Formats: sequence, structure tokens, C-alpha cells
Amino acid sequence: MSGPEMFEVIRVIGNNVVLVHGGGLKKFEYVILGKGIGFGTKVGGTIASDDHRIEKLFKLEDQEQLNEYRLLEEFDPKVLEITDDILNSISKEFPGKLNDKVYLALPSHIQFTIYRIRKGMDIINPFLEETKISFPREYEIALKAADMIGQAFGIEVPEDEVGFLTYHVYSAVSHVPVGQLVKASNMVGRLIDIIERERGTAFESGSMDHVRLLMHLRFSVDRILNHSVNVDNPFADQIKNQFTSEYKLASRLAKEMEQELGRIVPEAEVCFLAMHLYRLFRGRKQNK
Repeated sequence: MSGPEMFEVIRVIGNNVVLVHGGGLKKFEYVILGKGIGFGTKVGGTIASDDHRIEKLFKLEDQEQLNEYRLLEEFDPKVLEITDDILNSISKEFPGKLNDKVYLALPSHIQFTIYRIRKGMDIINPFLEETKISFPREYEIALKAADMIGQAFGIEVPEDEVGFLTYHVYSAVSHVPVGQLVKASNMVGRLIDIIERERGTAFESGSMDHVRLLMHLRFSVDRILNHSVNVDNPFADQIKNQFTSEYKLASRLAKEMEQELGRIVPEAEVCFLAMHLYRLFRGRKQNK
């Protein structure tokens, strides 16, 4: 009966992070994360695969990944500790495997945020309201995370930063890169601007119409980015003929998305947008 695999330590990155060899003929390199896993550990020493301190084990596929994880050496140990606490709170709310990228992206973001706040630099988030509406559960976790950071470092974390932390929470559980979330938010904002300008109207932030439009556009952009529009719209011809002005506006929005996102917007998505715009503006007329 074989015992646990033994990993040979080749680098101690920090008290909670070590780089090891493992696998047959030591052909693989891994990063091991765990509270105190590096404390007192020596290069050349061994760590058993069933060591209770091991929380995460990442196989490094290339040199770029190795260089990324070596950045953990530059982080304040306290930042890594608070990151671990935040990730634990995320895991409790959203069971399942977290995005591996978050173990580097989140402490990096937190450390830079602390630096900016201590230097008195403004943190401005143009997507705050949309973020609160689009990701309410993640926003609540980000609020708690901001409080944890504030108490640990004696700083006041502004609400705009809570919005940015929300992206990292959502990225951790959805496995969607933070950069893609920012791109989607920017795109949604531009689409709403186009609608308001074309129709000579304005949506009150947080109003029912604004929330419905925002969520529909958000889902539309996400589907296009993730190539998940794969159904036909059986009412496409009817929509084009009956809702001509809404279809024209939806086509304008689709062209904007294609230019900015570099993706083709299927005709079915254009028609779904047109239908939503028709319902939206019909409702606004009735409520006047």
C-alpha cells in the first residue's frame, strides 16, 4: 500500500507559500498554499501530500506562471492573511472551486489599494451603481471584505473600491477574468448612453426601467463575450416589420458591440434587444 506523495521543497516564497517538486522523477513544479506551510521549512526538505496545512496545490504549466506566483514574495504577509480570510468567506457563500487566478490577483489588488488609500489617491469607480445592481451577492461579500481590510490596516475603504472588490469576488466564483468584467461594464454604459441620446430620454439611476435595461444589456454583452447565443428567434421577421424603430436602434447597438468587443452579434440577439426596447418604451409611454 503506497503512502502519501512527498513533495521536495525547492523555494520558500513566504510563510504561507512554497514551491515544490513532485510527480514521477520530480518532473512537475507546484505551488502549495497553506497557513504556516513555509514557516520553518527548508529548501531540500519534504512536505507530504496529506499535510493538514495544505489548502491549495497548483501545478505550474510554464515559466510565466512560475514568475507570477513568485510575485507573492513581494506582498505584505498581512495582505496574504487577509486575502485568505476573504477567500474563505467567498467559499462559504459560493461552494465550489474558486478561480485559480484569484490567489494572485486579489492580494495584488488589495496591496495596491492600500497603497493608494495611504497616499491619499482618489479611487473613482464609474461602474459602481451597475455593479451593485448586477452582482448583489458578490457586492455584500465585497462590503465585508472592505471592512476586514479597513480594520486590519487602519484605513477607510471607500465605496468605489467596494465595487472593484466585487469584480474580484465575481471573478473568483464565475471564472470570468476581471478584465472582461470591466470591458462588459464599460460596454453597457456606452449602450445606455446611445439609447438615451437616440431617444432623447434619460433613465433615473436605480429606477425600475434603468435596472431592467441594465440587466438585459448586461446579459446580452455577457452572451456575446462568451459566444453563448446559439438559438434562433422565431419572431425575427415579425419584430423587424412591426418594431422598425426599435430594430433600427438595436442594430445600432449591435454594431457598437461588434466594433468594441470584436465579436459578431447574431441576428437573434439583435431581435431580442429590439423586443426589449419596444417593451421598455411602451411601458414608459403608458406611465406618463
